[in-house]
Amino acid sequence: MRRETIYSPSERSQPAAPRSPDDRRTPAPNPADPPSPPDRRSPLRSRLTFLSRHQRPLLVAAVGLVALLLFWLPTALTPSPRQFTQRDIDAAVLHTLETQPLPSAAARAYEIIRPSVVRVRGFGHHGSAEEDNTETGVGSGVVIVDKGVILTNLHVVATAKRVTVVFADGLESGATVVGLQPEHDLAVLQAATVPDDLVPATLRSTADLAPGDAVIAVGFPFGIGPSVSAGVVSGLRREFQSPEGKRVLTNLIQFDAAANPGSSGGPLVTNDGAVVGIVTAILNPNAQRVFVGIGFAVPIENAATAVGIHPF
Repeated sequence: MRRETIYSPSERSQPAAPRSPDDRRTPAPNPADPPSPPDRRSPLRSRLTFLSRHQRPLLVAAVGLVALLLFWLPTALTPSPRQFTQRDIDAAVLHTLETQPLPSAAARAYEIIRPSVVRVRGFGHHGSAEEDNTETGVGSGVVIVDKGVILTNLHVVATAKRVTVVFADGLESGATVVGLQPEHDLAVLQAATVPDDLVPATLRSTADLAPGDAVIAVGFPFGIGPSVSAGVVSGLRREFQSPEGKRVLTNLIQFDAAANPGSSGGPLVTNDGAVVGIVTAILNPNAQRVFVGIGFAVPIENAATAVGIHPF
């Protein structure tokens, strides 16, 4: 009987097992192979790559942020203003009045009229051989036109051979009589030289003037001045006859602000600094010629007509 040859099993002879699809794509790691190198890309490199790709948009955004901070920061650091109440305002006004008293109405009126008041000086006498450098009279005047036109009383300059005026800044100038109004005892002077910044007075109508209104008289009583005295209007449309009895003045303003010889020709002024009259006389019940409480002024309307103008 024939015997079949029997072969022993061997690894070579064993058929290879079929590979799955996954095994074909990813070979199994071999323990003998060396490990693969790690990923060398760091977070810093990733950020730099991001910045390089978006450099321009990021720069625009940064500039906008800086501009916003520059605009907003001062506002944020500045405290919000305090809201003042009426009580705060009243307290501030009261504090000011207590610590810084306001000047009186008479003082304010004087400051306004002072640059326009002049001292009028007469020298020598007409028709006499007396030297004309001897002062024979003194009075007051007020500038009404900045070219040097001055109002004063006629009796201040009537007998003088030469007339000068002294302005508020100390400038002394010769003056000539260019107009007369004897019925109102008024004279108009023109100064030969005037200051560069000469300030004429403001004239005010007497239509609304009433007894009791506050007034000041400014002038050079007894040559002293400029001097200011305060009072009120005592009456309107008064008459006055000079002590010599030569003329009667009518339609006068009566006032009680002190006036004395030398005050004649000066302005009678309201509290707002406006001229309402020209001081012309004082009532003298005795021969001493001192103020006893009653003075008279020519209304400025009459005085203005002596210059040939009517401002009202």
